[in-house]
Amino acid sequence: MAETRVFDNLREFIDHLDATGELVRVRRPVALDLEMAEIADRTMKLPGGGPALLFEQPVLPDGSRSPIPVAINVFGSWRRMSAALGVERLEEHGERIAELLKPDVPKGLWAKVQMLPRLAELTRVPPRRYRGTPPCQEVVYREGEFDLTSLLPVLRTWPQDGGPFITMPLVMTRDPEGGPQNVGMYRMQVFGPDTTGMHWQRHKGGAAHFRAWKESGKGRMPVVVALGGDPATMYTPTAPLPPGISEFLFGGFLRRKPVQVATALTADLDVPAEAEIILEGYVDTDEPYAVEGPFGDHTGFYTLEDPYPVFHVTTVTMRRNPIYPATLVGRPPVEDVYLGGATERVFLPLARLTMPEIVDYHMPPEGVFHNLVFVSIRKEYPGHAFKVMNGLWGMGLMSLAKVIVVVDDCVDVQNVQEAWWYALGNIDPERDTRFTMGPVDDLDHASRSPSFGSKMGIDGTRKWPEEGFTRRWPDLIEMDAEVKAKVASYWDELGIRPLG
Repeated sequence: MAETRVFDNLREFIDHLDATGELVRVRRPVALDLEMAEIADRTMKLPGGGPALLFEQPVLPDGSRSPIPVAINVFGSWRRMSAALGVERLEEHGERIAELLKPDVPKGLWAKVQMLPRLAELTRVPPRRYRGTPPCQEVVYREGEFDLTSLLPVLRTWPQDGGPFITMPLVMTRDPEGGPQNVGMYRMQVFGPDTTGMHWQRHKGGAAHFRAWKESGKGRMPVVVALGGDPATMYTPTAPLPPGISEFLFGGFLRRKPVQVATALTADLDVPAEAEIILEGYVDTDEPYAVEGPFGDHTGFYTLEDPYPVFHVTTVTMRRNPIYPATLVGRPPVEDVYLGGATERVFLPLARLTMPEIVDYHMPPEGVFHNLVFVSIRKEYPGHAFKVMNGLWGMGLMSLAKVIVVVDDCVDVQNVQEAWWYALGNIDPERDTRFTMGPVDDLDHASRSPSFGSKMGIDGTRKWPEEGFTRRWPDLIEMDAEVKAKVASYWDELGIRPLG
């Protein structure tokens, strides 16, 4: 594996993108209200995801210029996503996890010695306390000394949006009884000088902590929000980590180096010491909810108005010259294609841990992750495809998947055209589809009720006689191997190239 660089903060990563031709600096003034989003959307829909953007002169709604530049689309290509996680190939982290999950106990002294580096790696990556004043607390604004609407360059991204939204926050919360803190990524509509919405959906860790605080009767729940940090840790809130696994620990695992943390000034919560901006405050569990939205969401549709808790900001800390990180969600493809793609590659071994028959899976952008999942399996018995569907619907956030399509191991599920061709050619709709009910994503506007609806499983595998297929099953069309090799030997001489 090639030597890769580990970035300690967002500005280091941006400098790297600048030096490698992956960044465009936008030096002209650009309005935060819709205009910046239009530029970002056009960029993200370029082949390969387009470059990262750094807007150096954001224009606030009142016409003044913000001194804080806006970085967007920093994860928006496979190359940048890999660089953010410190690898040449995203699959490398999945391979590392697979090695750690191997259940066999090494036999013999030499085998045990060979295993020691794998175990030692885990002891080196827990978060470490930053010594001295952390960069994220170089500048401090106390209650009454700031106005979020002018202090931060927050984008309004789509015409029907209810206001400007913070779209790439790391939201830190903890259960009232203690335990590990959660880091989630939940959009935050800026309501006023010191309040925002807190859009934590019911299936997420922050919402579980909120319910626990409400049931405890303790009133104000401490909440701290970080903007920016090292790129690997910025990714971790989007990862479907098992309960109790710290996002900072996972960030250290991805970096092969501990995440530096510091304690917030007003709450017993840790924050990334290298973050750009920190918002500290509370959510009052006894306070009425506020109407949040609409919001142009990653589904490609607007999420309509809905009541959500209010986050009261009491303290803002930041670096001396901070950078504001943002992302744009909307009709795919946008930046989250690459964030979701990283999760696919990194967490495949966890799916295989309980279902080793899985060869690969893919959640294509067209399905906005929760609407469509392709899975290839090594089929070993009748009904195997339905066993896999039910297993996936019982696995973490995969429980929200609306449609699961299972195909044989000969299919490349990363090739959506091939996967659909194979599945659609192999199904008898009445025999090979199954419907069930279960939880669905809160953002699914088509479900019969919020967060609950129907699901469909499609068995696109080759059918066996035991599954009711008594006719002869045809072979796939494949060219003779000898002919393929012969043509390959002189193909370049023909000069046949794609048009356009």
